[in-house]
Amino acid sequence: MAGIRLERHGAIGLITIDRPEKLNAMTLAMYDELGAAFAEVRDDAGIGVAVLTGEGDRAFCVGADLGESIPALTEERFDISEWDAAHQKHSTLEKPVIAAINGLALGAGFEIMLSTDIRLAASHAGFGLPETGVGVVPAGGTLVRLVRQIPYAFAMDLMLRGERIDADTALRYGLVNRVVPAADLRDEAFRVAEHLLAKSRTAVATVKRAVRALQDLPEDEAFRLEAELGQRAFASPDAREGLDAFAARRPPVFPSHG
Repeated sequence: MAGIRLERHGAIGLITIDRPEKLNAMTLAMYDELGAAFAEVRDDAGIGVAVLTGEGDRAFCVGADLGESIPALTEERFDISEWDAAHQKHSTLEKPVIAAINGLALGAGFEIMLSTDIRLAASHAGFGLPETGVGVVPAGGTLVRLVRQIPYAFAMDLMLRGERIDADTALRYGLVNRVVPAADLRDEAFRVAEHLLAKSRTAVATVKRAVRALQDLPEDEAFRLEAELGQRAFASPDAREGLDAFAARRPPVFPSHG
């Protein structure tokens, strides 16, 4: 049955968009389920990092289901803000989310990808925002995020013309961190996740909180808040353990790992 799956692999939460027969297009129910999966990752102390991917080898997600979601929006039977949780707008999730982009990431799939922190793409993946071609706009966070994440000219070309780009171009634009062979994608995503799990969860959460809070503040105010957040991190039990471990030349055992 189509939907969103959340599976636990130790401290890694694997979220899968599971509708491969429709290239993982999102139904209204799936948007709700994805938002709920992100909330579950946030609230589960046993999960330290999430990996987000699509089922199958053809698509990460090709967007909203044109037969259900789009008519609901165009007929004003549905408010797009109800998708905020799935797009991680106003998110309080302070654990890293890794996107393993296993194929096409179009429309809402592209937008969901933009909400993640680290992105690995299979070599055959494709990316695009086709919205202007059908008279709508990428309003699932993209109008805000894209020009903040990549150079303006690249962002505007993607949003205005809606042309599809390949994985190597996405890497050149700065949309993804790495392009890997499709057969290695999941293993590589889990390797990155395991690397993150070795870090201080307090420090990782502080980085995510700070990046969200600081990017739009005036410089002086941002520096003040950066110092406040940094001071909290330096005074944390994780910092004391990390510095002790460094001095003793041993691996740290961070209290935040529980």
